[in-house]
Amino acid sequence: MAYKCDICDKGPKSGFAVSHSKRHTKRRFLPNLQKIRVVLAGTVKRAYVCTTCLKSDKVKKAA
Repeated sequence: MAYKCDICDKGPKSGFAVSHSKRHTKRRFLPNLQKIRVVLAGTVKRAYVCTTCLKSDKVKKAA
């Protein structure tokens, strides 16, 4: 399974870790995903949802 938000498809980004001596090494920036129960198309499912989608009410949590 890809490490992506099931709502907005936000996934890992790549960049550099920069040390004090300005040396650049590759790293990954991962989204803050939570595995929660959500209501999708009228059914309750477990899904990986980023916290941005949770806070902006793009998804409804199941009770």
